[in-house]
Amino acid sequence: MRIGMIGLGRMGANMVRRLLKGGHECVAYDRSPEAVKAVTAYGAQGAATPAELLRALAPPRAVWIMVPAALVDSVIAELRPSLARGDVLIDGGNSHYHDDIRRATELGSAGIRYLDVGTSGGVLGFEQGYCLMIGGEAEAVALVEPALATLAPGGRMPSAEAARGGGERRSAASRAAAALGYLHCGASGAGHFVKMVHNGIEYGLMAAYAEGLNVLAHADAGRTATAADAETTPLSDPRFYQYPLDLAAIAEVWRHGSIIASRLLDLTAGALERDAQLDGFAGHVADSGEGRWTVQAAIDVGVPAQVLSAALYDRFASRGRAEFANRLLSAMRLGFGGHIERPP
Repeated sequence: MRIGMIGLGRMGANMVRRLLKGGHECVAYDRSPEAVKAVTAYGAQGAATPAELLRALAPPRAVWIMVPAALVDSVIAELRPSLARGDVLIDGGNSHYHDDIRRATELGSAGIRYLDVGTSGGVLGFEQGYCLMIGGEAEAVALVEPALATLAPGGRMPSAEAARGGGERRSAASRAAAALGYLHCGASGAGHFVKMVHNGIEYGLMAAYAEGLNVLAHADAGRTATAADAETTPLSDPRFYQYPLDLAAIAEVWRHGSIIASRLLDLTAGALERDAQLDGFAGHVADSGEGRWTVQAAIDVGVPAQVLSAALYDRFASRGRAEFANRLLSAMRLGFGGHIERPP
């Protein structure tokens, strides 16, 4: 099929490349002319403006928007005067699902279809494919399913036989499609809702690896002398903590046959192999919003999410947002016990 792509950052450009490799035609636009030029080298047709991109597509037109969530509304506003009934807009970024519901309603009143597609795969997606979680009307999903299937890890649509084997009609909402890496999850907002929780889970998994490996990094604590005073909790028996461990090797061995093997562990092992002390990182961990929204959704529906919440709060602390509270703790200890802060 022929599809437009707006936003040619790391993921958008690689998605264009994967679509072209899969036999699709792509018209591409980005505010950076250099980014447009880069994808034309792979066979995409470049556009100098969003309006030019729309003119290069035949109706009903499908346009994939791959920009930061804060910019999606401005991109839609720029496209809106040139859109027509039957056109499909796809937001493949990390928008809040509340915004998806609003956009689908606003655009739907003019007969313009809107799909929200949670996209996971990052910089590895070109070669390995993207996990796609889709929300919106089934008719619009069916219109762009050839492109969705190409972007997904399976690289193809499920066969009718595979769907029938699972007792289903062949569609993007089938288990057969899910097995190939894409799934129509439900009505508008459902795709980004599922991706939101996916990212919340990602926070928790990342925190678990980080905390566990941090324990291993300090498994030699018994080899270091500590102060003997009222401000320092003594190590109960230093003999039990005499292990200077090779964390890169441990992460690597966990990748093979372990129940905790994962793509995140692959990335962890690679990072430790390149820089065992991770000296190239300050440890200020950002959060792009999905973890917060997941915790808020858990609060709204009354579902406990202790691990996801703790992982989110730990990211806040990594950026210095706990410093005032910690200084206040020291001030209280000084006040009630005369405890003097020790330097780290």
